[in-house]
Amino acid sequence: MATTIPVSVLNLAPIRKGQEARQAIDSMVDLAQATEKMGYQRYWIAEHHNTPTLVSSATSILIKHTLEHTNSIRVGSGGVMLPNHSPLVVAEQFGTMATIYPDRLDLGLGRAPGTDMKTANALRRSQYDSVHTFPEDVNALLNYFGPEETQGFVKAYPGVGTNIPIYILGSSTDSAYLAASLGLPYVFASHFAPRYMEEAISIYRERFQPSQYLDKPYMIVCLNVIAAETDEEASLLSTTMHQFFLNVVRGTQSPMQPPVEDLESLWNPMEREMATSMGSVTLMGSKATIREQLASFQDNYHVDEIMAVSYIYDEDKQKRSYEILKEVADGK
Repeated sequence: MATTIPVSVLNLAPIRKGQEARQAIDSMVDLAQATEKMGYQRYWIAEHHNTPTLVSSATSILIKHTLEHTNSIRVGSGGVMLPNHSPLVVAEQFGTMATIYPDRLDLGLGRAPGTDMKTANALRRSQYDSVHTFPEDVNALLNYFGPEETQGFVKAYPGVGTNIPIYILGSSTDSAYLAASLGLPYVFASHFAPRYMEEAISIYRERFQPSQYLDKPYMIVCLNVIAAETDEEASLLSTTMHQFFLNVVRGTQSPMQPPVEDLESLWNPMEREMATSMGSVTLMGSKATIREQLASFQDNYHVDEIMAVSYIYDEDKQKRSYEILKEVADGK
């Protein structure tokens, strides 16, 4: 039986080798328009800071820009990193966008700062460790978007009554407990932190409490996808992704690199182990191979939605990768 599942896109808005920041933003919009035409469910943009190879620091501005240049796809944050932001400001920004673009906005929330500690301190909204106020901040946002009669003295205008869907993001098991207790949808970051995926999914499902937002668990897994016409082509294209993770392992700041024939010459065994483990949850290959891999993944995890990151240097090949995934996800 064919596997059918909703699919969405996560974009970190990377700068490719040879691009300037403006071109990277144009590429982000171009991919949103292409995946909207393909019928993707949602298009989320990440938040990262002090990273010269990514342009996703002012996430809400990029979301607004993407909403402006698309018509129907849901656009959201993957995620807004709450330690960096006042919940009221987030509610006002997203409430304003929801007023302009009703029923098209998602708010994914993360508890990590999305950067190094020095930058986190420069971003931090108070001297207290706001990572630990994450549950309270999530509840504040749920309230700000709720009905007029549940509001306190401080309200988000516009924002009240917009009921913007909130998703809890996680890369460890901590957020699984929170998403379950609040009865919210949960998104796991297997695309770079696969180690706790299985445990986090189990915790979320076992502990889920039905709420006004959801009556049963809704599990999204974010993973890497490199789809191409042949397995060999996909393997070559994947060397861009491996170089991306090698960049993270080394703490270097190279833009997204073209594929290379000889990846082994670029890394030592320890770097290879670390980079490949980060990207271990990846669907890679031809359409037939992707179909098998997705079916196997679903046999094991039965997730409700797949969110795909595709680190492919050539933009046409990146779009083709998303096209292949969508066809497979539709059972074609």
